[in-house]
Amino acid sequence: MATKQEMRTEKDSMGEMQVPVGAYYAAQTQRAVENFPISALRFPRSMIAALGLIKGCAAKVNAGLGLVDGERADLIQKAAAEVESGALDAHFVVDIFQTGSGTSSNMNANEVIANRAKELSSGNVAVHPNDHVNNSQSSNDVIPTAIHIALAKELTADLIPALGMLEKALAQKAEEFSDIVKTGRTHLQDATPITLGQEFSGYARQVQLGIERVKRSLPSIYELPLGGTAVGTGLNTHPDFARKVIAELSERTGLPFAEAANHFEAQAAKDGLVEMSGQLKTIACSLAKIANDIRWLGSGPRCGIGELQLPEVQPGSSIMPGKVNPVIAESLLMVCAQVVGNDAAVNMGGYLGSTFELNVAMPVMAYNILQASELLAAGARNFAAKCVSGIEPNRERLAELAEASIANCTALAPIIGYDKAAQLAKTAFKTGKPLRQVAIEEQVLPEDELAKVLDLLRMTKPGLV
Repeated sequence: MATKQEMRTEKDSMGEMQVPVGAYYAAQTQRAVENFPISALRFPRSMIAALGLIKGCAAKVNAGLGLVDGERADLIQKAAAEVESGALDAHFVVDIFQTGSGTSSNMNANEVIANRAKELSSGNVAVHPNDHVNNSQSSNDVIPTAIHIALAKELTADLIPALGMLEKALAQKAEEFSDIVKTGRTHLQDATPITLGQEFSGYARQVQLGIERVKRSLPSIYELPLGGTAVGTGLNTHPDFARKVIAELSERTGLPFAEAANHFEAQAAKDGLVEMSGQLKTIACSLAKIANDIRWLGSGPRCGIGELQLPEVQPGSSIMPGKVNPVIAESLLMVCAQVVGNDAAVNMGGYLGSTFELNVAMPVMAYNILQASELLAAGARNFAAKCVSGIEPNRERLAELAEASIANCTALAPIIGYDKAAQLAKTAFKTGKPLRQVAIEEQVLPEDELAKVLDLLRMTKPGLV
């Protein structure tokens, strides 16, 4: 039987609120909980950690500037460190679908840190969430700063290394498969030969370009709006505050954060997030192409293409005994679908949320772009480890299909002419005979010369016979 939760009374500028006794948050957070009962979605760990980091660095700088006394600043830093570490995550309770500036989440952080700081002083020091924890700050510059910090850390510490792992796995397979000839395919139809290594080298290059795309867009994420306060003017902020806090943030994270070149752009628009989200969508498209190709090349085992043997990681059917499916590739494809959807939400937030001096879709933009980065990293890492690294070629099937392709007549066209080569291809298809046999029967070239022209490995390289 459920028991009634014990409550305490807290006050803010609008009056009294009943707050759970054990909660570190206070009245403003509780108002947000009651105002936004929309979903079960909350800011991810990376975002909460970024808020804790900002509040701790701000307190240190505020003490140095004489804006917050040393004792309070020290307590705030200790409480903020607990927020950064995840020790107080249970007290971050505000829905993603809240005030578009993220004010509720900023106040959630301010209240949690203030109450925990007071508790650390054994109740001897009063710490105010606005006057002390939020000193020299506004939700309007803190929240976008937290988004940029969280995203930069996720991209550099998680996504880029995960993509690097996948690129390495694909490149290793490209080298391993360098001498294996297979039929190429365009328009889902047979085309001229290619090596399996060449095919995999294309996949590796797609991933490499994805890494480069993220790196090219990182400078816009490294620019931080902190110091602009409400509308970008920096009202109620010491002139040295932003520079000093951002220096602390850079030192703590090891990332080259810098103050926004223009605070009005940095707070009124979120173009940097839209740009980076587009890069993540592009990476999703690349990974989807790779995963789709690999699952098709491994289709079968008897009635499909069957050129690749994918690692068998689990039974594939509850009714068909012995069936094994390309589940790791399917998992990655679903990740990619989600990331493309996330990008749509970020784009909508970018152009519908940006009005006058503030973007008011920041929480949903933050949630979607951070989730996209996390999903791509996990998906790429899993695909590399549980699929790509264990792929084996079905050499017999590869050779069979490579020889069976009537598109091999392309190599004959410069010698016997396009029309004659096309006629050979049609005859081979109609009779079911291999193209090589038809060419021999019709004596289009001496057999030694024909063998040279129809050398499949030679066809995978530039040049004429």
